[in-house]
Amino acid sequence: MNLLLKHSNQLLASSFQLQITGSKSETNRLLLLQALYPNLTLENTSISDDSEVMIKALDHNFHTELVEVSQPATRNPQIINVHHAGTAMRFLTAYFAIQENREVILTGSSRMKERPIKILVDALRKLGAEISYEENEGFPPIKIKGKKLLQNKVSLPANVSSQYISALLLIAPKLENGLELTLEGEITSVPYIKMTLALLNEIGVKTSFADNNIVVKPQTINYKPQIISVESDWSSASYFYSIIALSEIGTEITLSSYKKNSLQGDSALVEIYKNFGVETVFNNNQSITISKINVHNSFPFGEGWDGANSPDIAQTIAITCFGLGMDCHLSGLHTLKIKETDRLEALKTELSKLGATISVTNDSLTLVSGSPPLEGLGVATYQDHRMAMAFAPLALKVPIIIEDAEVVSKSYPKFWEDLQSIGFTIEEK
Repeated sequence: MNLLLKHSNQLLASSFQLQITGSKSETNRLLLLQALYPNLTLENTSISDDSEVMIKALDHNFHTELVEVSQPATRNPQIINVHHAGTAMRFLTAYFAIQENREVILTGSSRMKERPIKILVDALRKLGAEISYEENEGFPPIKIKGKKLLQNKVSLPANVSSQYISALLLIAPKLENGLELTLEGEITSVPYIKMTLALLNEIGVKTSFADNNIVVKPQTINYKPQIISVESDWSSASYFYSIIALSEIGTEITLSSYKKNSLQGDSALVEIYKNFGVETVFNNNQSITISKINVHNSFPFGEGWDGANSPDIAQTIAITCFGLGMDCHLSGLHTLKIKETDRLEALKTELSKLGATISVTNDSLTLVSGSPPLEGLGVATYQDHRMAMAFAPLALKVPIIIEDAEVVSKSYPKFWEDLQSIGFTIEEK
């Protein structure tokens, strides 16, 4: 499904309210913890495809649309297809490694089979896990025979995806001896690691994080009943920050439910978008109102922005700068090479198509401002939800076609509906 997005006068100098779905990052961590500690009750969970995959995979009955059960009589191994859900692939790899007497094969889409899993598999094997590759060494699909893991010390390169690290931390309290994890080198995406540890702390698990060493104490028993409410997703909020930045002074949107002391690294949006003339007001720690109060000044942090701690908003920032005619240099983005697509190359291709001058390396993107975006061109999304949503705000500048627009369901199924509710004109092409 291709969608044509157009500018609407209704958005200018107007005020709107939206309820944003729960954080996918928090939800998927908590779903795994809930599977390990069933006394947890979760509220405001994400309605994303990725979280649905986690729910179904962790359901002991296994839904037929997700799982194909091999024959014959042993009914093992169970084949679990996570499709494009990278978080689910990493977290479930660790989860099933400790499910004694169970055997599964984790597989996914053709792109998932190109996304590396070796660093996590090697770490789990050092802890005693039994995992093998079904096709290509270092990549899904993988076969996992669950067993008790007795080792408790392992090391990882510190600059890898934080999802590898979080996957180990989430199962750590269920290990008989807990876990001592050493991160070697400069750490990437620290906020996501701290989010995982904070959620463990919230359910009563003792942890420490000093220098490059993380310790998680064992806690194998179930906890008393507990209700945890998931904060709304800051990554999803980024697209509305971009919309406000590209709008006229006086435009504002209120988004629920957000906290000032957020666990999510993408809450850095509050400070970053000040440089684009966007003000954030927290309303009783329940919602935020974002408004355009003045014209943009200059790109954040002087000559560039290091996105190592919040790479998921890099696409949004780059496209905001393009829409405002601003130069930018984004660095620390090496993890974007192994997402749903190579996001740096995808940005280069699609922004160049719209008239941008852009260059990329393995971990950076440089944009030189130029003429306004070209009208009516189609933006390819590469099976990447963030490509679709990040480009959508450009419709405030020129009509734009988003190709394969349904891909947004991966993290934000109601995205197009919400855009229409704030005044965007959207039609199928």
